[in-house]
Amino acid sequence: MSIELIRAFSEAFGPPGFEDDVLALAQQHAPPGYATQRDSLLNFYLQKQPIEGLPTLMLDAHSDEVGLMVRAIKNDGSIVCTALGGWVPSTLVAQRMLVQTRTGERITGVIAAKPPHFGKEEPAAIDQLVLDIGASSKDEVLALGIAPGCPVVPQSAFKQRGDLLFGKAFDDRLGCAAVLEVLHKLQDKSLDVNVVGTLSSQEEMGLRGAKVSVNRVQPDVAICLEGAPADDTLGDPQLSQTALGRGPMIRLIDNSMIANPRFTTLVLDIAAQHNIPVQQAIRTGGSTNGGVLHLANLGVPTVVIACPVRYAHSHNGIANLQDYRHMVQLTVALIQSLNHELIAGF
Repeated sequence: MSIELIRAFSEAFGPPGFEDDVLALAQQHAPPGYATQRDSLLNFYLQKQPIEGLPTLMLDAHSDEVGLMVRAIKNDGSIVCTALGGWVPSTLVAQRMLVQTRTGERITGVIAAKPPHFGKEEPAAIDQLVLDIGASSKDEVLALGIAPGCPVVPQSAFKQRGDLLFGKAFDDRLGCAAVLEVLHKLQDKSLDVNVVGTLSSQEEMGLRGAKVSVNRVQPDVAICLEGAPADDTLGDPQLSQTALGRGPMIRLIDNSMIANPRFTTLVLDIAAQHNIPVQQAIRTGGSTNGGVLHLANLGVPTVVIACPVRYAHSHNGIANLQDYRHMVQLTVALIQSLNHELIAGF
């Protein structure tokens, strides 16, 4: 199940605000017995009939990927865009993109790159880059149904080599796939919590979807599944805390959350009991939906469990299948261990 599910989610079109295809996939792969709903912000919910008196656990991932939006069309047919999420502009130059037209057709374009024959290429900001779909006039672009507000995503095919996975949107489509796999594995289990799976929208634009989904679910405890930037090929190797092949990362702190230490201790204990490799990470930047979840309902104990992803927020991330499988295994074991007494102790 893992590979084909990850492939489908990775290749799905879904920048912030336009997560429809991702939700359609989630609907297609929802476990039997789970009711599904979506709201106006394109948050997606999966839930069995709740058992009265049990605490509610929110199992969350975010459905959007970093992308662009058409801002304006120049007279020569080139397209100026604005960012949907965080980009390093240099990663976009010379890359293929997909533009979704007003009618839903998807058209390939390329972020313009100045050939060396015309002099040195200078680094540019997002609003200085242009997307070229091969048109020669503004009217030609408009005739295709491309207009301001049309969404744009990287065009990148998923590939596998052994345990190595290559593709776009692993942040956080690995989490989306994991939410569904965990729910499948828990389907026939007797649990002491009511589990609600959520795929929250627009995380890349300021954790927006989770601000709505957490208010709808009203959880007592939350687990946030992520695809986190790997650090094993960047910086000092002695400081690496999110490396490929060393297991899922447990995030202790970032810009938006200090993880509940009692909940974190339980996660680490469960990992040790089941011989699941894990990494503990101290992050000085970045945020996850955990930042919203842990502040809801007068405080929700929350942990972030993440699969390391090299080169996140680009056309080509690299992840390890065993890290993903360990993330699923750890989450299943953790949910099976939870009960009212433990949660009250957090």
